[in-house]
Amino acid sequence: MTSVLDRFRLTGKVAIVTGASRGLGAALAVALAEAGADLVLVARGDTAAVQGDIEKLGRRCLRVAADVAAPAAAGHILAATVAAFGRADILVNNAGLIRRAAFLDFTEEDWREVLDVNLTAAFRLSQQFARHLVARQAPGKIIHLASMLSYQGGLRVASYTAAKSGLHGLTKLMANELAAQGINVNAIAPGYMATDNTAALRADAARNQAILERIPAGRWGTPDDLAGAVVFLASPASDYMHGFTLAIDGGWLAR
Repeated sequence: MTSVLDRFRLTGKVAIVTGASRGLGAALAVALAEAGADLVLVARGDTAAVQGDIEKLGRRCLRVAADVAAPAAAGHILAATVAAFGRADILVNNAGLIRRAAFLDFTEEDWREVLDVNLTAAFRLSQQFARHLVARQAPGKIIHLASMLSYQGGLRVASYTAAKSGLHGLTKLMANELAAQGINVNAIAPGYMATDNTAALRADAARNQAILERIPAGRWGTPDDLAGAVVFLASPASDYMHGFTLAIDGGWLAR
């Protein structure tokens, strides 16, 4: 009989992680490799160090240099994955960026750029990936990286809030349409994480203090805090979970 721990294993699976050069994406990729998956690292930046960490675990790794916002990127990523591994089983839509300005001053350029990377690229790649699974008649897992701003409005981040709220809704829509095909679609909403995206907040003494006072755990999250969640959502342990956004937030939403 299969043990419960065996249901978290990803041996023989191929996972694509976007935005995998550093921060959350790098940590998520390594976590999936630790659970047994081979990895496709997608990023504009250098993923050599992450590849080294994955290969030290005995897993195979493909690096794909791509701007996920480019219209042709999704097809290129899937084609490269299939050429290298013959299949894809797990997709983690992590790539993202943020632009900060008061709403009255927010530019259309900053609006479009963030939506293109954080939402439209996830839609395109998820569609290509789901078509691949349906053509193979194979089950699979799609995991979006949502945010606390999937639930809240925030300040000075109009396009980021819109994109992450959109991912929250898209997660449910995709689950409604794809669950019958054996494809699980869920999301992770990280709380306030110590990454490049939050460097400005952490450097602002007043904002940093206000945020820490709101978090019951009393600290900023780290990329490693998401490792268990991504392995769970990528594995057979979550086979009956569809359309849910899992908050890993130190208790932020509970306050």
